[in-house]
Amino acid sequence: MTTVESPAARGIAPALRRLYFVRFGFAVIWAALLFTTASELGPLGVALVVIYPLFDVVAAVVDARSARDRGSIRALQVNMAISLIAAVGLAMASSSGVPAVLRVWGAWAILSGIVQLVVGAVRRRLGGQWPMILSGGISVLAGGSFVMGASASDPQLGDVAGYAVLGGIFFLVSALRLGRATKVS
Repeated sequence: MTTVESPAARGIAPALRRLYFVRFGFAVIWAALLFTTASELGPLGVALVVIYPLFDVVAAVVDARSARDRGSIRALQVNMAISLIAAVGLAMASSSGVPAVLRVWGAWAILSGIVQLVVGAVRRRLGGQWPMILSGGISVLAGGSFVMGASASDPQLGDVAGYAVLGGIFFLVSALRLGRATKVS
């Protein structure tokens, strides 16, 4: 008789749960720091907008190391590349002001949101992935909003802090749901 071991039982869910808790904490702290600098794009603000996608790269590396399915690993590798390009783009855009930063951030949010949708869909049997799927969809919509908002008369960098907090909340909800999935399996 052959027994099929669930992904949660193989340790993927507990690893993702820890990662999602870290991502939640990072997003909240990052957003609080960005709120303090949101009125200007000084050195701290520039560092913060560049650090966020770099943290996303690190999180995707950790995620890929725990993943067992090739579909999510490939998507995570794509996300790593997108986030690295976004970090460079944000560093370059910061010399042109908040509107340029919002355009790059928006493009990154759209592309990484699509990837998050794909990874969540691939992992839906794991449990706890519906918040990730929803977050990916919201990221696509928010990205479009950032791109459009860059043309406003007074574009605000602080808007991305709210985006980070919302994304962090989705990571928290997913982590909590994964906790229930690991107890069931």
